[in-house]
Amino acid sequence: MSEPSAQVVSKAIGLGKHVNGPAGGLTILAQLDLEIHAGEAVAILGASGSGKSTLLGLLAGLDDPSSGEVWLCGQRVNDLDEDGRAELRSGRVGFVFQNFQLLPTLTARENILLPLELTSTPDAARRADEALDRVGLTARAKHYPKQLSGGEQQRIAIARAYAPQPAVLFADEPTGNLDQATGEHIIELLLALRQDAGAALVLVTHDPRLAERCDRRLHMDEGHLETRA
Repeated sequence: MSEPSAQVVSKAIGLGKHVNGPAGGLTILAQLDLEIHAGEAVAILGASGSGKSTLLGLLAGLDDPSSGEVWLCGQRVNDLDEDGRAELRSGRVGFVFQNFQLLPTLTARENILLPLELTSTPDAARRADEALDRVGLTARAKHYPKQLSGGEQQRIAIARAYAPQPAVLFADEPTGNLDQATGEHIIELLLALRQDAGAALVLVTHDPRLAERCDRRLHMDEGHLETRA
């Protein structure tokens, strides 16, 4: 099979995920096909337990499919071992989670700086400072996560994800733990930084305000994806 176009940053072909449980086998994803193009924002919606987060993890190469292929940034993920997948994601893929996942022993600035230093990014310190400024938290640079509000922690997480200038950002319920006003601010920030970086944004959300701002809305239902207006 030929490699997908360079404009496709993430692709699933016949993707399936099956697990065994107490009641027997369970199909989470069934022969799913999906393409994510450079620069677009795609929302994945659906009921709890419908497989949205599973799909996100597979597209990002964090989990193994039971069947089918996953392509990420021009490479077939199925062909890579865990170290190869980590190397592929490094600097190319960003993540934002509902529970922020900041390292508690690092300051806000150090949390942003860490992935840049791990990839030996030139001018890492400058880029971390620019990311802090972009999310409006320069004054919180030396604060630890426990000293920040939930909204501030998520803004730091977004800055950390975007600082390496990834090709694609995966976000799992990024406004799920935030009040409405703070969630609105996070939505604006996510979409503005996505526009700045030219990165694709793939997000799982229950937030209709966030989904409506995306280029495409896909609904997960019984292991399949349906396009919704």
